[in-house]
Amino acid sequence: MNQDEEQIRRLIEEWASAVHRGDLATVVRDHADDLVMYDVPPPYEGLRGLDAYRAVWPGFFAWQASGAEFTLDTLDVTAGQDVAYAHALLRCGTPGELAEHPALRLRLTLGLRKEDGRWVVAHEHHSFPDLSSPPEPSSSAGRAS
Repeated sequence: MNQDEEQIRRLIEEWASAVHRGDLATVVRDHADDLVMYDVPPPYEGLRGLDAYRAVWPGFFAWQASGAEFTLDTLDVTAGQDVAYAHALLRCGTPGELAEHPALRLRLTLGLRKEDGRWVVAHEHHSFPDLSSPPEPSSSAGRAS
């Protein structure tokens, strides 16, 4: 892992920890002013800008204070010279939700860019799998036969 990938990994780990603590200043600290975020709840067209991003967190923190979990499970980072991306899976849910669906994970994808020598998140996307139908067994789709 190169130095940029290590810096980004720390940035994301600190962000996830700050989300869990409800520390808004640290949650928004490493995000670009022109950030675009697509989240699980509406608005479905996403949010644009740091002010809109900052505004969504108090509601999430209130929900999480009821006992919900928000912890990184897996994290992969790929960094170039001035752009990078990362994807992660997080345990995110109430104890009841996680007991009912123990494998449930929030999916996180981040696009980052380097501004003045510092990595910032420019794109953030959260999603959950659709639980309305039973999961399909693993397939060999996309593999050569």
